[in-house]
Amino acid sequence: MRISSSLVFQTGLKTINTQQSDLLHLYQQIGTGQKMVTPADDPLGASQAINLSQSQALNARYADNRAVANQNLGTEEDALNSLTLLLQDVRTRLVEASNGTLSDADRATLSNVLKNARDSLMGIANVTDGNGQYLFSGSEGSTPAYGAAGNYQGDALQRDIQADQTRRIAGSDVGSDVFERAQPGTRAYASYAAAANTGTAVLGQPGVRDNAAGNSAANYSFEINFSSPTTYTVDVLDMSTTPPTPVPAPPGSPFTLAPGAKELDLGYGTAVQISGTPATGDHFDVKPLQHENINLFETFDSVIAALNTPAQGNDQVMASLRNVMNTAMQRMASNYDNVLTVRASVGARMNELTALENTGSQRNLGYAKALSNIEDLDYYEASTQLSLRKMALEGAGLAFQTIQSLSLFNRNS
Repeated sequence: MRISSSLVFQTGLKTINTQQSDLLHLYQQIGTGQKMVTPADDPLGASQAINLSQSQALNARYADNRAVANQNLGTEEDALNSLTLLLQDVRTRLVEASNGTLSDADRATLSNVLKNARDSLMGIANVTDGNGQYLFSGSEGSTPAYGAAGNYQGDALQRDIQADQTRRIAGSDVGSDVFERAQPGTRAYASYAAAANTGTAVLGQPGVRDNAAGNSAANYSFEINFSSPTTYTVDVLDMSTTPPTPVPAPPGSPFTLAPGAKELDLGYGTAVQISGTPATGDHFDVKPLQHENINLFETFDSVIAALNTPAQGNDQVMASLRNVMNTAMQRMASNYDNVLTVRASVGARMNELTALENTGSQRNLGYAKALSNIEDLDYYEASTQLSLRKMALEGAGLAFQTIQSLSLFNRNS
């Protein structure tokens, strides 16, 4: 086989260029600290690194989402804490307003206090998050949750935040579930007196007295009509159906109110406290709060209007005032319990976010370690390879130089 001088030169140059290329590649690896300068260095590792980087980016996005959810829930917790304190004070004021010793002027002053409390309530209901979105408006974040009349202006959709791959958490609560709802599962009742009543009867706390009598779930609504001061009939509706369905009149109807009686028997194991004397034609309702819309603003408005009505020296107006106060206290007690329930839900969500954040941090460490194993350069190995490549390049240069110096003329000399 004949080897031309041209082939010798090309082979020598190719060998030197190959060694220089390998050396340059090592320089790039050491300079960047990356094992893979190009995907061709490790195709499988490059594919795994892309997947891990995507997972790491998603995990970082979830962490940002959790931070937003925590901020919103923290703002809601502050608002609900203020609402809790407000309701505690107002409930005390309602007990004070029911005191028959107050004059009309005293009640008017108390009415102004409750007006200020209503304004504070409106401020709490229309609180915004860190981005200027109304917190309790559902998905209608740009719309105030409540209008001046106390009407809810948002919708029933919660703003869920993707806190993890498989978990969405509500970053706030719908206003109607905070300011208009009774505590879920409550068996409490509220009594209502018709505005046209002419007697002095005052209804107190209703409730189920006998669970075995058919109304253990507190779903029945009772309509009470007095045909005389001592005789009344009761109409019953089952509010758990849509629409509500009539229930047969309770056994014993029409009922007789015994002299000095402290309770009205409504049938089905349910009764309501009573004081004073009803008049013919007086009408009352006893309704289950779990099926009622107990708008806090409506309750405030009814109390403020009643306190501004002169009642001094008029037993019938005083009875009407006390009925309004009793209704307001019954409704507000359930509102208060519901706010505590919502606060507990907020706390549970914040705890879950903390747990998810801890899990996300651990997951991020795992991703970083896996990426490091794939991408990061072993400097000890690279330094050894660098020394070896330098020797190989020098050897290739010397070999080429030796071959280049071969000549018949040199041999003959």
